[in-house]
Amino acid sequence: MNYLNDLAKLLDKYYLKLPAFPKDVKDFIVSVTPWLALIFGVLAILSGVSAFGTLSVLSPFATIAGVHEFGFITIISTVILLIQGVIELLAFSPLKSKNVKGWNLLYYSLILSVVSSVFTLGIYNILSSIIWALVGYYFLYQIKSYYK
Repeated sequence: MNYLNDLAKLLDKYYLKLPAFPKDVKDFIVSVTPWLALIFGVLAILSGVSAFGTLSVLSPFATIAGVHEFGFITIISTVILLIQGVIELLAFSPLKSKNVKGWNLLYYSLILSVVSSVFTLGIYNILSSIIWALVGYYFLYQIKSYYK
């Protein structure tokens, strides 16, 4: 995990130069972040379970159609989605108590979203995921000082 911490330090250096949110906006983000993690964690798990069900129905048809990679790519992405959901649920309590562990868990979930997009092998998916991760990290960076 050292390389993830090194990445965070590198990003921190660049994000330090960006404009900061006003304190009341940061306070609001800190107050809603645990609840958003809880909501999105539950949604990710429900989506992952649903995706496995859909995959079990569509995989045979994809194989017949000659799209053999469909199953593998979807399984990997779904497993990552489920892991993200669990991570976000685990982040709820530490975020509520303003523990740095919660912030770190959200950071790891953000990294996993980029990893998941790499498995799709679509350049649009990868680029959009990286852009959204950079925006997401901007929000995380803004509230990082609240977590000890």
